[in-house]
Amino acid sequence: MIKVLHITFEMKLGGTQQVIRQLVEGGEKREFESKIFCIDGIVGELGEMLLKQGVEVVNYQRKPGFDLVLVRALRDYITINQFDIIHCHQYSPYVYGVLAGLFTKAKVILTEHGRFYPERSSLKRKLINPFLAYITASITAISNATANALHVYENFPRKRITVIYNGLKLDEKLIIEPTAISLLKTEMNLPPDSFVVGTIARLDPIKNHELILKAIAELKSTVKNIHFLLIGDGAMMQPLMTMAEDLNISDRVTFSGFVVMPQQYLSTMDIFVLPSFSEGTSMTLLESMAYKKASIVTNVGGSPEIVANESTGLIINSDDLSEFKNAILKLFQNPKLSTQLGQAAYERYNSSFRESRMVTEYQNLYQKVINE
Repeated sequence: MIKVLHITFEMKLGGTQQVIRQLVEGGEKREFESKIFCIDGIVGELGEMLLKQGVEVVNYQRKPGFDLVLVRALRDYITINQFDIIHCHQYSPYVYGVLAGLFTKAKVILTEHGRFYPERSSLKRKLINPFLAYITASITAISNATANALHVYENFPRKRITVIYNGLKLDEKLIIEPTAISLLKTEMNLPPDSFVVGTIARLDPIKNHELILKAIAELKSTVKNIHFLLIGDGAMMQPLMTMAEDLNISDRVTFSGFVVMPQQYLSTMDIFVLPSFSEGTSMTLLESMAYKKASIVTNVGGSPEIVANESTGLIINSDDLSEFKNAILKLFQNPKLSTQLGQAAYERYNSSFRESRMVTEYQNLYQKVINE
């Protein structure tokens, strides 16, 4: 049996955490045993779900600055449990994981799940990262764009970085019937005949939800029944609500706040939008494809590697209000095109972005680095 330790910040609802959950749940239990170590003092909703399934989730609150005690705690945990693989998710968990794993039998894997916007780097990282890469068994990224950023901004050798795209397990129970969609619309205060432009995301500046609000304000006189549904919570909630008031579109916008299982609300959306400034491989975009939704995404990060323009969705330039508004109008005026794009998106999800493909690729990687 291969013992795998996943090191991450926490296990709240999010794309990285969803990937970890799927790797833990999707692994063949007779061949893989997985545990999770959270370094930011929060187990989170997905962590709680895994705890109920009997998965060990360790919760540690790291200290400000570089926490040597955390390195020792991790090293003790790795040694006691005799892990074969230390799978580190994102850079800070990686630094602690690779140092804690030194001189143990465990092989270290780094997965970069996304980038900050705007990109930033430091001379210290650029100097130390080639050394860290030398003592790391494998480096993976969730898109080519993310892999290239790791090389350019972090000075990891590009030839050492493998791309493994995220995968998604479609929960068939969350796909609801038309009658239930009407009830859900009522619950969310969506007019029955509304044309719903929607997204699911944390409310963070990187997601550029302001662009959606601006587009709704400009389109409301043309698309009389247009409505924006924003599923999620975060620091930008109040600023976005204030902006909606200032634009006089509060009656056209629904803020859900925190939702435990947000995927079901995709059923109420006519189109899915993702106008982010930066993306890796968006799990909510994959969910929208699984739900046969036409999408509009910005030409950033991994999104254009997932969506083929005019084939499985529409791609616009980043922060381009005119292009974004015209793309929404195009899908509103041509429901047949919207349906075609949604169907093609589903077929692409089904062939390339299912959970089983992702889990298999990581498990093959685990086997490979152990045997090297």
